[in-house]
Amino acid sequence: MREGLLDKTNTASSVWADTAYRSKANEDFMEKQGFVSKVHRKKPHLKPMPRHIQKSNAGKSVIRSRVEHVFADQKSQTGLFVRTVGITRATMRIGLANIVYNMRRFLFLERISANA
Repeated sequence: MREGLLDKTNTASSVWADTAYRSKANEDFMEKQGFVSKVHRKKPHLKPMPRHIQKSNAGKSVIRSRVEHVFADQKSQTGLFVRTVGITRATMRIGLANIVYNMRRFLFLERISANA
């Protein structure tokens, strides 16, 4: 499935994901395809997380959280379901939800900059 998810024409070469996607096969595939893995590392079983891995995961989480918050907002708006008949209507519904999110985000950022 990973072959269909990773797009070589994308200008970014980094692949960001959580620990569920870290495997030897995925890491080898990304390396062969020229992608840079930014996948979180797992905690060793029954051992404390090494400090350098903890710091690395924290840095990756800062980036990933920005994207995850957008998806969480979309989930809260649609309740994980888009109830329409046909792919065209579903695409429009998702597109409109994206526009609403962007408008709300813009107004939030405008308010922050006006107060500063």
